[in-house]
Amino acid sequence: MAQTTVSSKYQVVIPKDVRERIGLKPGQKLSVIATASGIQLVRVPTLEELRGIARGANAGGLREKEDRL
Repeated sequence: MAQTTVSSKYQVVIPKDVRERIGLKPGQKLSVIATASGIQLVRVPTLEELRGIARGANAGGLREKEDRL
């Protein structure tokens, strides 16, 4: 478990071993999720990482655009 400290500007440094483990790069976005016990930081995937994620998905049974509410 890694620890960090909140600065006077409410900033935190993500420890190097954690950054390397999750593949975090400078400029990447993180979602901040408040939970009952604290916060979670979740890396937002890039468009390149999401490309092809739905490949092979069955699109059958979807309504036509004019049938939608």
